[in-house]
Amino acid sequence: MITPVLFYAFVAFAIIQIIYYLLFSTFLFDHKKQLKHSLEIPISVIICAKNESDNLQQFLPSILEQDYKDFEVVLINDASSDETLQIMKNFKEKFSNIKIIDVENIEAFWGNKKYALTLGIKAAKHEHLLFTDADCKPVSKHWISEMSQSFSSEKTIVLGYGKYQEKKNFVNLFVRFETLLTAIQYFNYAKLGAPYMAVGRNLAYTKSEFFKVKGFINHIKLKSGDDDLFIQETATKENTTMCISENSFTSSLAPETFKEWFRQKRRHISTAKYYKFQHQLFLAFFFISKFFFLLLGVLLFLLCSWKIILPIVLSYYIVQFVVVGISAKKLQEPQVIYLLPFLEIGLLLFQFSIFITNLISKPNHWK
Repeated sequence: MITPVLFYAFVAFAIIQIIYYLLFSTFLFDHKKQLKHSLEIPISVIICAKNESDNLQQFLPSILEQDYKDFEVVLINDASSDETLQIMKNFKEKFSNIKIIDVENIEAFWGNKKYALTLGIKAAKHEHLLFTDADCKPVSKHWISEMSQSFSSEKTIVLGYGKYQEKKNFVNLFVRFETLLTAIQYFNYAKLGAPYMAVGRNLAYTKSEFFKVKGFINHIKLKSGDDDLFIQETATKENTTMCISENSFTSSLAPETFKEWFRQKRRHISTAKYYKFQHQLFLAFFFISKFFFLLLGVLLFLLCSWKIILPIVLSYYIVQFVVVGISAKKLQEPQVIYLLPFLEIGLLLFQFSIFITNLISKPNHWK
């Protein structure tokens, strides 16, 4: 009797996974083009940097040379111990649209990025804010223009895509695959009217939305979550949109080792327990159903005729390859599709190890 029970459970998990992936395809279709503004709206680009002197030297010019008429760049030095502040001052001598906020550590907010960001947002002179990181580079000179075009009187939060630079190694491939899969999920949840997260590497919202919820005050003591927990509090079906045109992407330096990536993802995933219940439920069910689908698939290949199991497995992978493949092409990550089954299994084990580690200890710092 145990094999039929396992088989029906396997079929159920396969159906659940296929439904998830079909839902994940919604952001690719019927995406109405934004109406272009007749005038460029003023934009404040905000970059919070902690010990980022080298990255500022390398990537800040790509921000300052954007093809956009009315924008300022608010550079926040978050108590750096290197030459970050001096690099900022050097750029300010050449560009009049730079504003520098020098943040010193205080006991109440020691090492807290949200405190530094709050000071930068308050200092920004424009209503519309566009966020990125010091190690990020827009893929085109039209990044500000593309992201700003998504604002409207109703849409005050814009979710963008922050990809990672490609390198020829397995760590980089896994990082880019996880980033792609995460983007597919948060874009589709937003398209379906349930936005739950964003990435601070490419995110825009208005000052009004920030002050409406009193900024980060409700989670100020948490070291991470300046992007996803803020979206949890503010984003709705009515006020949130996304920008997925290729000129709107940013590109960042990827973690070089699994250890570095593991540390980074620990910090990010630690905020998930503060998500709304429905978001936690749908995200967890996706992970759990995938785990048991793969586990039961292996067991049933050993216990049952492969002729019964193989069509179900193939149906799952056909749907997955189509949805992830089209999404990867749209988000300029076509390489990941070639090793999709192996990347999926590896990422599942990676995420499970992070979950176990975070149960034992908590990450403490944003840098």
